[in-house]
Parts: sequence; C-alpha cells; structure tokens
Amino acid sequence: MTVTGMYHTETVEIDASADEVYALVSDITRMGEWSLENVGGDWLGGATGAVGDRFEGHNKIGDREWSVICHVTKAEPGSEFQFVTGDPDAPYVRWSYRLAGSSPTTVTEVWDVEQLPPTLVDAGPERLASRADAVRAGMAQTLAGIKATAER
Repeated sequence: MTVTGMYHTETVEIDASADEVYALVSDITRMGEWSLENVGGDWLGGATGAVGDRFEGHNKIGDREWSVICHVTKAEPGSEFQFVTGDPDAPYVRWSYRLAGSSPTTVTEVWDVEQLPPTLVDAGPERLASRADAVRAGMAQTLAGIKATAER
C-alpha cells in the first residue's frame, strides 16, 4: 500500500527505440549522470541487471551522503525495469521505468513509497512533503537527462 503523498509518476517521450532507452534506464552505473540525488551505483556479486540481482545505489543531497541496497524486481528489455529498496517481499520504495512504443518511446518513471524507510518513520508531515517535492523535481530532471543522452 502506498504511503499517502509518496507516489508520483513522470513521463517523457524520447526519440529512440525502446531497447535503446531500456539500456540507459537499466544501467544503474550511469544514473548519476542524470539524477539530482543519485550519484551512481555498483552491481553486487557479478550482477548484470536480471530479476533478483542486487546493486548498491549511492545518493547525495547537500552534505548528506548515503547508500542503499536495491533488488531488481522486473527486467523486461524494451518494456520495464524496476527495483526496490528494502526486502523485495516487503519493500520500502519501488522505482519503475515503464516503456511504451518504440521510436519515439514513452517513458514513465514511477516512485512508490510502499512503507516509510527507517530514516523517515519519525518524520513529520512537512519533512515528508519536502521529500516528495524533491523526488518529483528529481524525476523530471532525470528523465530530461536520459532523453538528452538517448537523442544524441
């Protein structure tokens, strides 16, 4: 169940094939090129992006830096790449990149907080609203960056 106010989708049309776009959104090592918050990621244990693979995502906001272990839950080339933070059976946050069409490809990024992570459990409404606003702005920038890269 989504935490109230902690769900957002952002959509962009990219003049590239769905396979080309999938290659970008599923390459967690490059996400730092486009994101306001994520500064990249590292696959763990020889992972390559298949369902069940894990990676460590690295994030930074201002002076605060942190990393989080993520689990790939969908890996459908040309269609959808999805991962979660926390336990895959009871995740904190689910991130999805859904692709439709091909050249142009419509990309919808989905942020769904299914339960508050430990760092936000005690947060008040203002802090949660601020977090949601920051994520929304970041999603728009991330998709704009992916679009610019794909259309080069």
